[in-house]
Amino acid sequence: MELMQFVTRVVMEKVMAAVLEEKTVGEDGVTRKREIGLVLGRYTNMDSRTASLPCLVVIMLLVSSTTPTQAQLTPTFYDNSCPRALNTIRTVIRSAVSAERRMAASLIRLHFHDCFVQGCDASILLDDSSSIRSEKNALPNQNSARGYQVIDRAKAQVESICPGVVSCADILAVAARDASVAVGGPSWTVKLGRKDSTTASPDLANSDLPSFTASLDTLIDRFAKKGLSARDMVALSGSHTIGQARCLAFRGRIYDNSSDIDAGFASTRRRRCPTDASGDGNLAPLDLVTPNSFDNNYFKNLIQRKGLLHSDQVLFSGGSTDSIVTEYSKNPNTFKSDFASAMIKMGDINPLTGSLGEIRRLCSAVN
Repeated sequence: MELMQFVTRVVMEKVMAAVLEEKTVGEDGVTRKREIGLVLGRYTNMDSRTASLPCLVVIMLLVSSTTPTQAQLTPTFYDNSCPRALNTIRTVIRSAVSAERRMAASLIRLHFHDCFVQGCDASILLDDSSSIRSEKNALPNQNSARGYQVIDRAKAQVESICPGVVSCADILAVAARDASVAVGGPSWTVKLGRKDSTTASPDLANSDLPSFTASLDTLIDRFAKKGLSARDMVALSGSHTIGQARCLAFRGRIYDNSSDIDAGFASTRRRRCPTDASGDGNLAPLDLVTPNSFDNNYFKNLIQRKGLLHSDQVLFSGGSTDSIVTEYSKNPNTFKSDFASAMIKMGDINPLTGSLGEIRRLCSAVN
């Protein structure tokens, strides 16, 4: 009997600590959990002769009733509630990429920039409002992130068949996969069931999204903080096998005359990227060889010192990721497989599920 009382007391103390430390959403939830903490405090301070397992059970049930429900992401999430959702999204993405191949890169990047700020919650899609400071105006996104209108079209199409069912966050995740496939890249099974945020954070966008001037150590650290390995980081950087960058982002690299850039490559890029701000918006392909196809030429370029961005070339500059770049340059299938796996991992970053978040009617505004 004494052993049972001891176990009961210890478990109640652990539960109380968990309740008091748990992050809550909404003032009501916080108030109730604090009240429960006080109740638990009374029970854990009572004499061991009066401690009882039934009391513990009742308290634990009360605690569980106040904890926000969190569901697991699953590829089959919309199979019953909106079975035509994925085909509808795919049609919109294929059409957009067919009209502009660069859009594939933009949509993959949009998903990436979403997941690295607050998690994969479509916060990047919110416009400025009386209650929202938009991430679209953060330095890494301003005049850079694009594809919003494609996501809006996909959302409108899905809403027409299943109103209020499919989240913008899930549409972003599916769009990235479909964009990859549309330009010859890998496919992967997208886990679904994310909800949309009711907040955005340009400050986090400025601090958490990696810069085009980032060092290798900084890149590894930024990705590690999101649960992604150095190998994941190199694989995801391989998305630069498609798309373009603005002169503003690579001017410093092509004019600094450093030893880690091919002289002929730098000379070519200077033709459309003057030293003054007049050419800030001029574009150049991230992959010099096959800018519109998803392949492993990006890594071959790095070995030849022809990475367009500083944050590209540091992946192959005598550091810890050189061997990964070399491997991907020789084995395109390994690269594509690792890229798909890394995209799945990235899609798991802090999603809102269950009772958290909402399903926005318009991706650019909270309900």
